[in-house]
Amino acid sequence: MNMDQEQIITLKDVTISHEEGVVLRHVNFTMNKGEFVYLIGKSGAGKTSLLRTLYAENPIEDGQGEVCGFNLVGLKRRQIPMLRRKLGIVFQNFRLLHDRNVYENLAFVLRSIGWSDKQMINDRIMEVLNAVGLADKADYSTHKLSEGERQRVGISRALVNTPELIIADEPTGNLDPITSSEIMHLLTEINQKSGMPMLISTHDFMMIDKFPARVVCCEDGTLVDPQQED
Repeated sequence: MNMDQEQIITLKDVTISHEEGVVLRHVNFTMNKGEFVYLIGKSGAGKTSLLRTLYAENPIEDGQGEVCGFNLVGLKRRQIPMLRRKLGIVFQNFRLLHDRNVYENLAFVLRSIGWSDKQMINDRIMEVLNAVGLADKADYSTHKLSEGERQRVGISRALVNTPELIIADEPTGNLDPITSSEIMHLLTEINQKSGMPMLISTHDFMMIDKFPARVVCCEDGTLVDPQQED
Protein backbone atom coordinates (compact mmCIF):
# COMPACT_ATOMS: atom_id res chain seq x y z
CA MET A 1 0.00 0.00 0.00
CA ASN A 2 1.32 3.42 -0.86
CA MET A 3 -0.99 5.51 1.30
CA ASP A 4 0.22 7.37 4.36
CA GLN A 5 0.93 4.92 7.19
CA GLU A 6 -0.57 7.35 9.68
CA GLN A 7 -3.95 7.22 7.96
CA ILE A 8 -6.43 4.65 9.21
CA ILE A 9 -9.13 5.69 6.68
CA THR A 10 -8.59 7.13 3.20
CA LEU A 11 -11.45 7.85 0.78
CA LYS A 12 -10.78 9.55 -2.57
CA ASP A 13 -13.65 10.66 -4.83
CA VAL A 14 -15.85 7.83 -3.56
CA THR A 15 -19.48 7.21 -4.56
CA ILE A 16 -21.58 5.64 -1.80
CA SER A 17 -24.90 3.90 -2.40
CA HIS A 18 -27.57 2.05 -0.47
CA GLU A 19 -30.54 -0.06 -1.54
CA GLU A 20 -32.37 2.90 -3.10
CA GLY A 21 -29.44 4.28 -5.08
CA VAL A 22 -26.57 6.74 -4.73
CA VAL A 23 -26.59 8.71 -1.48
CA LEU A 24 -23.16 10.40 -1.48
CA ARG A 25 -20.82 11.43 -4.32
CA HIS A 26 -17.26 12.75 -4.49
CA VAL A 27 -16.49 11.77 -0.91
CA ASN A 28 -12.95 12.72 0.12
CA PHE A 29 -11.98 11.90 3.68
CA THR A 30 -8.88 10.94 5.61
CA MET A 31 -8.65 10.00 9.25
CA ASN A 32 -5.40 9.45 11.09
CA LYS A 33 -4.49 6.95 13.76
CA GLY A 34 -5.39 8.29 17.18
CA GLU A 35 -8.05 10.72 15.93
CA PHE A 36 -11.55 11.17 17.34
CA VAL A 37 -13.98 12.33 14.62
CA TYR A 38 -17.70 13.07 14.69
CA LEU A 39 -19.80 12.31 11.61
CA ILE A 40 -22.95 14.43 11.56
CA GLY A 41 -25.83 15.05 9.15
CA LYS A 42 -29.60 14.99 8.92
CA SER A 43 -31.52 11.71 8.97
CA GLY A 44 -31.18 10.12 5.56
CA ALA A 45 -28.13 12.19 4.62
CA GLY A 46 -25.91 9.11 4.30
CA LYS A 47 -24.13 8.73 7.63
CA THR A 48 -24.99 5.06 8.13
CA SER A 49 -24.34 4.27 4.45
CA LEU A 50 -20.88 5.80 4.78
CA LEU A 51 -20.12 3.75 7.90
CA ARG A 52 -21.40 0.58 6.23
CA THR A 53 -19.06 1.26 3.34
CA LEU A 54 -16.13 1.44 5.75
CA TYR A 55 -16.84 -2.01 7.16
CA ALA A 56 -17.61 -3.43 3.70
CA GLU A 57 -21.37 -3.83 4.10
CA ASN A 58 -21.82 -1.56 1.06
CA PRO A 59 -19.38 -1.88 -1.87
CA ILE A 60 -17.60 1.15 -3.32
CA GLU A 61 -18.85 1.85 -6.84
CA ASP A 62 -16.41 4.62 -7.83
CA GLY A 63 -13.26 6.10 -6.35
CA GLN A 64 -10.60 4.75 -4.02
CA GLY A 65 -10.92 3.65 -0.42
CA GLU A 66 -8.75 2.06 2.22
CA VAL A 67 -9.51 1.14 5.84
CA CYS A 68 -6.95 -0.39 8.20
CA GLY A 69 -4.74 -1.29 5.26
CA PHE A 70 -7.51 -3.00 3.28
CA ASN A 71 -8.37 -1.74 -0.18
CA LEU A 72 -12.17 -1.44 -0.25
CA VAL A 73 -12.31 -1.46 -4.05
CA GLY A 74 -12.67 -5.02 -5.26
CA LEU A 75 -12.47 -6.40 -1.72
CA LYS A 76 -13.08 -10.14 -1.95
CA ARG A 77 -15.78 -11.75 0.17
CA ARG A 78 -13.23 -13.88 2.02
CA GLN A 79 -11.32 -10.71 2.99
CA ILE A 80 -14.29 -9.01 4.66
CA PRO A 81 -14.03 -10.97 7.96
CA MET A 82 -10.30 -10.13 8.04
CA LEU A 83 -11.09 -6.43 7.69
CA ARG A 84 -13.79 -6.56 10.36
CA ARG A 85 -11.39 -8.16 12.83
CA LYS A 86 -9.49 -4.90 12.72
CA LEU A 87 -12.67 -2.93 13.50
CA GLY A 88 -14.81 -2.50 16.58
CA ILE A 89 -18.37 -1.57 15.64
CA VAL A 90 -20.85 -0.03 18.09
CA PHE A 91 -24.53 0.11 17.14
CA GLN A 92 -27.36 2.35 18.31
CA ASN A 93 -29.54 -0.64 19.22
CA PHE A 94 -26.66 -2.55 20.88
CA ARG A 95 -27.15 -5.85 18.92
CA LEU A 96 -26.29 -8.02 21.91
CA LEU A 97 -26.93 -11.75 22.14
CA HIS A 98 -29.79 -11.82 24.63
CA ASP A 99 -29.60 -15.57 25.25
CA ARG A 100 -26.12 -15.08 26.77
CA ASN A 101 -24.83 -13.09 29.71
CA VAL A 102 -22.40 -10.17 29.49
CA TYR A 103 -19.30 -12.36 29.77
CA GLU A 104 -20.55 -14.81 27.14
CA ASN A 105 -21.29 -11.99 24.68
CA LEU A 106 -17.63 -11.06 24.75
CA ALA A 107 -16.35 -14.65 24.83
CA PHE A 108 -18.36 -15.34 21.68
CA VAL A 109 -16.41 -12.63 19.84
CA LEU A 110 -13.02 -13.94 20.94
CA ARG A 111 -13.83 -17.56 20.13
CA SER A 112 -15.13 -16.54 16.72
CA ILE A 113 -11.73 -15.09 15.83
CA GLY A 114 -9.82 -18.12 17.05
CA TRP A 115 -9.10 -17.58 20.74
CA SER A 116 -9.16 -20.88 22.65
CA ASP A 117 -7.14 -20.42 25.85
CA LYS A 118 -9.72 -19.99 28.62
CA GLN A 119 -7.40 -17.98 30.87
CA MET A 120 -6.46 -15.58 28.07
CA ILE A 121 -10.13 -15.18 27.16
CA ASN A 122 -11.03 -14.51 30.79
CA ASP A 123 -8.21 -12.02 31.30
CA ARG A 124 -9.11 -10.05 28.18
CA ILE A 125 -12.83 -9.99 28.95
CA MET A 126 -12.30 -8.78 32.50
CA GLU A 127 -9.82 -6.16 31.27
CA VAL A 128 -12.35 -4.56 28.91
CA LEU A 129 -15.27 -4.91 31.32
CA ASN A 130 -13.20 -3.10 33.91
CA ALA A 131 -12.42 -0.40 31.36
CA VAL A 132 -16.14 0.25 30.77
CA GLY A 133 -17.13 -0.06 34.43
CA LEU A 134 -18.97 -3.38 34.23
CA ALA A 135 -16.53 -5.81 35.86
CA ASP A 136 -19.11 -6.52 38.57
CA LYS A 137 -21.81 -7.45 36.04
CA ALA A 138 -20.03 -10.07 33.95
CA ASP A 139 -22.58 -12.73 34.84
CA TYR A 140 -25.66 -10.53 34.34
CA SER A 141 -28.18 -11.35 31.64
CA THR A 142 -28.20 -8.51 29.13
CA HIS A 143 -31.97 -8.00 29.50
CA LYS A 144 -31.42 -7.15 33.18
CA LEU A 145 -29.16 -4.23 32.32
CA SER A 146 -30.14 -0.61 31.79
CA GLU A 147 -29.83 0.77 28.26
CA GLY A 148 -26.67 2.64 29.25
CA GLU A 149 -25.17 -0.58 30.62
CA ARG A 150 -26.12 -2.42 27.44
CA GLN A 151 -24.26 0.18 25.41
CA ARG A 152 -21.25 -0.26 27.69
CA VAL A 153 -21.40 -3.96 26.86
CA GLY A 154 -21.60 -2.98 23.19
CA ILE A 155 -18.48 -0.85 23.59
CA SER A 156 -16.64 -3.59 25.47
CA ARG A 157 -17.56 -6.06 22.72
CA ALA A 158 -16.14 -3.64 20.15
CA LEU A 159 -12.92 -3.33 22.15
CA VAL A 160 -12.39 -6.96 23.12
CA ASN A 161 -10.50 -8.03 19.99
CA THR A 162 -8.13 -5.02 20.28
CA PRO A 163 -9.25 -3.36 17.03
CA GLU A 164 -7.35 -0.70 15.10
CA LEU A 165 -10.45 1.49 14.70
CA ILE A 166 -13.79 1.98 16.46
CA ILE A 167 -16.82 2.86 14.30
CA ALA A 168 -19.92 3.87 16.27
CA ASP A 169 -23.29 4.51 14.60
CA GLU A 170 -25.38 6.81 16.83
CA PRO A 171 -24.07 5.16 20.05
CA THR A 172 -26.17 7.49 22.24
CA GLY A 173 -29.24 7.57 19.99
CA ASN A 174 -31.40 5.51 22.36
CA LEU A 175 -30.11 7.02 25.60
CA ASP A 176 -31.21 9.84 27.88
CA PRO A 177 -28.98 12.94 28.14
CA ILE A 178 -27.21 11.94 31.37
CA THR A 179 -26.47 8.42 30.13
CA SER A 180 -25.43 9.81 26.74
CA SER A 181 -22.91 12.04 28.47
CA GLU A 182 -21.53 9.07 30.41
CA ILE A 183 -21.13 7.02 27.22
CA MET A 184 -19.43 9.87 25.34
CA HIS A 185 -17.13 10.48 28.28
CA LEU A 186 -16.21 6.79 28.21
CA LEU A 187 -15.48 6.84 24.47
CA THR A 188 -13.37 10.01 24.65
CA GLU A 189 -11.50 8.65 27.66
CA ILE A 190 -10.67 5.40 25.84
CA ASN A 191 -9.46 7.43 22.85
CA GLN A 192 -7.28 9.67 24.99
CA LYS A 193 -5.79 6.87 27.10
CA SER A 194 -5.20 4.27 24.40
CA GLY A 195 -5.00 6.31 21.20
CA MET A 196 -7.77 4.14 19.73
CA PRO A 197 -9.13 6.08 16.73
CA MET A 198 -12.89 6.58 16.78
CA LEU A 199 -15.38 7.64 14.11
CA ILE A 200 -18.66 8.50 15.83
CA SER A 201 -21.89 9.15 13.93
CA THR A 202 -24.22 11.36 15.95
CA HIS A 203 -27.00 13.92 15.79
CA ASP A 204 -26.44 14.99 19.40
CA PHE A 205 -24.88 18.44 19.18
CA MET A 206 -24.93 18.81 22.96
CA MET A 207 -22.44 15.96 23.17
CA ILE A 208 -20.24 17.54 20.49
CA ASP A 209 -20.23 20.78 22.46
CA LYS A 210 -19.41 18.94 25.68
CA PHE A 211 -16.73 16.69 24.16
CA PRO A 212 -15.35 18.72 21.25
CA ALA A 213 -13.43 17.08 18.42
CA ARG A 214 -13.12 17.21 14.65
CA VAL A 215 -16.48 17.21 12.83
CA VAL A 216 -17.33 16.13 9.28
CA CYS A 217 -20.84 16.41 7.81
CA CYS A 218 -22.97 14.50 5.30
CA GLU A 219 -24.68 17.36 3.49
CA ASP A 220 -26.09 18.04 0.01
CA GLY A 221 -25.16 14.61 -1.28
CA THR A 222 -21.50 14.65 -0.27
CA LEU A 223 -19.20 14.76 2.75
CA VAL A 224 -18.17 18.21 3.91
CA ASP A 225 -14.79 17.98 5.59
CA PRO A 226 -13.20 21.30 6.63
CA GLN A 227 -9.77 19.62 6.71
CA GLN A 228 -10.06 18.98 2.97
CA GLU A 229 -11.09 22.52 2.12
CA ASP A 230 -8.64 25.15 0.95
